[in-house]
Amino acid sequence: MTASIVIVTNPFEPVTSRSVHAVEAGITVGGLLLDCGIAEDCWPDGPEILIGGMAVPVGIYAVRAIGDGEVVTVIRWPQGGGGGGGGGKNPMRIVLTIAVMVAAIYLGPMAAVAMGYTAAGSAAAMATAGIALAGSMLINTVIPAPKPSMPSLNWGGSGSAPAPSPTYSIQAQGNQGRLGQPIPVIYGRHLIYPDLAAEPYQDYVGGEQYLYQLHVIGQGEYAVEQIRIEDTPISSFEEVQTEIVPPGSQVTLFEPDVVTAAEIAGQELVAPNLVQSGDDGFIGPFTANPVDTTAGALGIDVVMPRGLYYANDGGSLDSRTVQWQVEARAIDAEGGAIGGWAVLAQPSHTAATNSTIRLSFRYSVSPGRYEVRLKRLDTKDTAERAGHEIRWGALRAYLTGQPDFGAITLLAVKMRATDNLSQRSSRMINVIATRKLPVWSEADGWSQPVATRSIAWAFADACKADYGAKLADSRIDLKTLATLDAVWATRGDFFDAVFDTSMTVWEALTRIARCGRAVPIQQGGIVRIIRDAPQTMPVAMFGPRNIVKGSFKIKYVMPGEGTAKYVSMLAIIELDLIRVKGKTQPVRIYALIDNESVAQTAKFKQLKADSGGLCL
Repeated sequence: MTASIVIVTNPFEPVTSRSVHAVEAGITVGGLLLDCGIAEDCWPDGPEILIGGMAVPVGIYAVRAIGDGEVVTVIRWPQGGGGGGGGGKNPMRIVLTIAVMVAAIYLGPMAAVAMGYTAAGSAAAMATAGIALAGSMLINTVIPAPKPSMPSLNWGGSGSAPAPSPTYSIQAQGNQGRLGQPIPVIYGRHLIYPDLAAEPYQDYVGGEQYLYQLHVIGQGEYAVEQIRIEDTPISSFEEVQTEIVPPGSQVTLFEPDVVTAAEIAGQELVAPNLVQSGDDGFIGPFTANPVDTTAGALGIDVVMPRGLYYANDGGSLDSRTVQWQVEARAIDAEGGAIGGWAVLAQPSHTAATNSTIRLSFRYSVSPGRYEVRLKRLDTKDTAERAGHEIRWGALRAYLTGQPDFGAITLLAVKMRATDNLSQRSSRMINVIATRKLPVWSEADGWSQPVATRSIAWAFADACKADYGAKLADSRIDLKTLATLDAVWATRGDFFDAVFDTSMTVWEALTRIARCGRAVPIQQGGIVRIIRDAPQTMPVAMFGPRNIVKGSFKIKYVMPGEGTAKYVSMLAIIELDLIRVKGKTQPVRIYALIDNESVAQTAKFKQLKADSGGLCL
């Protein structure tokens, strides 16, 4: 037992702004409003409720049950005004403001005279301004001005300000992470600065620093023509490695799902000879991975900013050694310990250099959530000639498995830090890519994805894809698209664009079709496309010279039980007593509207043969 709920969000456009939903019968009108998030104290000023076209009084919302098959209409009427978030304009505030202005005009000269000045001098003007200012301050105190509504700052949620497109922008472009924003969809050939798919991280191998970045090229498959850093091909940088990851494949260049703890900021590991009384000497613990994630390995970076050395009397450097201990323990979702501390390692490092030393270590652990702490074990040489300091540089958690990125193409980049690269250039990676789309033909159907700039197959993809309208082939006019594709290819018309902001499917289809001087339409549940081009139309002229006065009649034959599943119509226009070549005879005109149905076409031809009518 269900009922239908029709919600009209804009009463001035009741057809285009309505949505229809089904609910279980038996729920009260008040219960329906509460389920929609409309509190009971808002009912008097809330939407208007109609059941069967009759308004429901507010007083019976709590007891009026919605019966089986009833149609409930919810109309949201405009409320308030003035654009303010605090309820718009306040009539009392307006009245008081006018009263203050009038009172200032009359009381100003009177106040000036009372103080011994003339009623028309500068003192009267100053008194008038003072009274107006004091009155305005009093009104603002009693009835504050409404605060302007601020858009939500959440990540793309309802009510948030629309994020600007990073592609079609006059601002300097670069790689960035756009949390909560749409994954780009690219059609045709385009130059893009791909978004970051994960937080970049870095580590040290053999004293060299490496940066790992994972980028999103876009949804679907792409033929990547060139990868560049700014305007220079990536092949000019020997220290950079790249990998194109097609949809459904895994990243093999590096581990993509790595979390870096933000709490680690170069804390110094205090030596036992410098630990204060009562302190255990541990730095931390710090949580390695967030809730609902599982780490299979932990990464530690340590830094010796002054190197390790002792400057002897001969002017050379003697070696020094540091040793530290790494411990970890499993924790639950609330951060509580579910195990004891386990020593992962007690590494040490010896050197005789005054250059900065950076080391990275990785330790495999049982899958889980962990917190980590570090402790220095050796005695620190505090002499001014010695460099014997060690700091905790970073904490990383290598999560188990690889995330499911969906049907998107990724770009993995591994960079080794050299004087050939800079912090800015590492975020200026761009790609020239062409979208791969399946192509349809009446003989062979859909092909494998191929690189194309076609308007027609971009239009079809927007209709079929999961990020589009998700329509079946039967609801797309593929024959017309194939015909127009040949026309556009001959003319050299292409569609090269990036959709990286939220919009409706129909708006996207309109933009795609516009590049081919066409518009999309919906006819009988089928999405079609019509191009603006010269058309050949059948013409038959009838006028007073060949039609007997009063003989014009029109008869419409509407679709019946024998009509095909397509919305087809055979219109019959009957003209009685048409004078042709001096003779008067009845003539019928048959017009076939929508020739998709083979049965209707055959019927049309038979009528033409049997009646001898003029056919359009």
